[in-house]
Amino acid sequence: MTGTDRKGMFEIRFHGRGGQGVVLASTVLASAFFKEGKFVQAFPSFGAERRGAPVIAYTRVSGQEICIRFGIYHPDCVIVLDPSLTKQRDITSGLKEGHWIIMNTDKNPEDYPSLNIYRVATIDANSIARKYGLGSPSMPIINTTILGAFPKVTQRVSIDSILDAIRENSPSKPEENAQAALDAYGKVTF
Repeated sequence: MTGTDRKGMFEIRFHGRGGQGVVLASTVLASAFFKEGKFVQAFPSFGAERRGAPVIAYTRVSGQEICIRFGIYHPDCVIVLDPSLTKQRDITSGLKEGHWIIMNTDKNPEDYPSLNIYRVATIDANSIARKYGLGSPSMPIINTTILGAFPKVTQRVSIDSILDAIRENSPSKPEENAQAALDAYGKVTF
C-alpha cells in the first residue's frame, strides 16, 4: 500500500499497562467509529504478558476498506493511560508534529513543556473512574473513561457513538462506564 492509499486514514496508538484495559479501549474506539460507517481495525501489541507490564494497542480508521496489517508507527493521536510511561518509553515515537496526545493525569497540558511540538490534552481519568466505582480505589480502571476525552479533543467521532460502544462492550457496569466517559468529555483540558 502506498502513501496515497493511506489518505484519509486516522491512526491511534494507546499506551498503558497490563490490567488497565488498553486492548478493550482500542476495540471500543473502533466500535464507535464503525457505528458511524467507518472501516476499522483494532489490535494489540504485547511484550511480557503480565499485569503492570507496558501494553500498546492500536486503532486504525478510514472511510475506505483497510488492507494493511501492521503496527502503527506514525500515529495521528496517542492516548496514554499511565503517565509514568512517559518516563520509561518514548510515547511520541513517530507521532506527527502538531497532533494529539491525550493523557490520563491530574496535571495540566502546560505541565508537559517537553511535549510542546504536539497538542496535549489532559484528563484526570483516575478520579473520574473512582467516582463511578470502576476498578478499585487503588487501581481504577480508566480505559472507557479516557475514551470520553477523545471526541471532544479530536472531533473525529461523536460522544454518542463512544457512549453506545461503551455500553455494548463493557464487561461490567456499562452505564457507569458510559457516565464516566461523559464526565471526561466535559472535563478534558486542552
